[in-house]
Amino acid sequence: MLSRRGRARVRRARLPIVTEPLRRTPLHALHRELGGRMTPFGGWDMPVQFAGVVSEHLAVRKRAGLFDVSHMGEFRFEGPKAAGLLQRLTPNNVAALRTGRAHYSALTTDSGGIVDDLVVYRRGADEFLVVVNAANTAKDLAWIRERGGADASCLVDVSEETALLALQGPRAQAILQPLVPANLRKVRYYRFADTEICGVSGTVARMGYTGEDGFEIMLPAEAAEEVARGILEAGAPEGLVPAGLGARDTLRLEAKMALHGQDIDEEHTVEEAGLGWIVKPAKGEFIGRDALLAQRAEGAPRRLVGFELRERGIARHGYPIRLDGAPCGAVTSGAFTPFLRRSIGLAYLPAGANEPGQRFEVEIRGRRVAAEVVPTPFYVRPRKRRKRKRRKKAAPAG
Repeated sequence: MLSRRGRARVRRARLPIVTEPLRRTPLHALHRELGGRMTPFGGWDMPVQFAGVVSEHLAVRKRAGLFDVSHMGEFRFEGPKAAGLLQRLTPNNVAALRTGRAHYSALTTDSGGIVDDLVVYRRGADEFLVVVNAANTAKDLAWIRERGGADASCLVDVSEETALLALQGPRAQAILQPLVPANLRKVRYYRFADTEICGVSGTVARMGYTGEDGFEIMLPAEAAEEVARGILEAGAPEGLVPAGLGARDTLRLEAKMALHGQDIDEEHTVEEAGLGWIVKPAKGEFIGRDALLAQRAEGAPRRLVGFELRERGIARHGYPIRLDGAPCGAVTSGAFTPFLRRSIGLAYLPAGANEPGQRFEVEIRGRRVAAEVVPTPFYVRPRKRRKRKRRKKAAPAG
């Protein structure tokens, strides 16, 4: 059972109180050793912070942080029916995905709502790996088997045997490169390579949930602690720190990366969530195609937007919103972010009232606070300029 202090921490973090035994990732002992403050999350005992949310957030923006995301679910799809099944279940075009690449997608309902958002890796002509959200693993598995019918026999749940680490930040490549034989410069965004990490066979993918450059590292669960220790030791001179769920949440908010269960769900469509770019109707039939095409043609009745408070306050998840004085939904995500030093948030606003510059109010403990829709993402990482090679001038003839 949770202590009184533990329950209070869960309420502040807006996480569900779980009374049944919590599951543990392969790094649970290491988290305890490093002083992680543990909290229930989606049925797992996870570190919400180590040294502190603010310091971990800033470390990722300026140097690097290592996250344990082994609670995520992993499904392997193999066989001649694998590609066709994923084509029918998801809106993105699996057929266009080349081996060694991944893409962001979703499981969608008939009305275009989001059962879960996910990442699809193409490992071969008839081999895929799909990473889903931790709290949705069982639900997604049931959904795929129900909607996939006999074709779903190509699916194997490999979540228990798989660990996933996320090394994020501008120093991520410099930290990881000495630990892997693969040339990480060739592993571009949303591409991956099978290689060794600290001598352990695994997969390194260039992606993440923070808005920074970085990698997600997939490896056997039994080797996770060894590899994590190796990365932390190698990264210490570069300022690498262990980071928890608290910093992961504020980092993804600054980058306007949606959180399933708060910003996106089955009640809001892919188009309404601003994720229409993953919908590829030309590929053929998939669940929710007709509804999403109709909404695209008619215009979404509401949109997920980013906003900034224009007065002092913090807009947290669930706080009511008023548009022209009338109730208009609630904040889906919000925080005072450590790097930008601004109170920002996400919310759904109706058509005609969701463009940058739109003003509305957020109710914060009975007080109405002015807010304004702003362009997103709130944070965009600086791009490194490529040095151009100077061409030598040809000697004049004669």
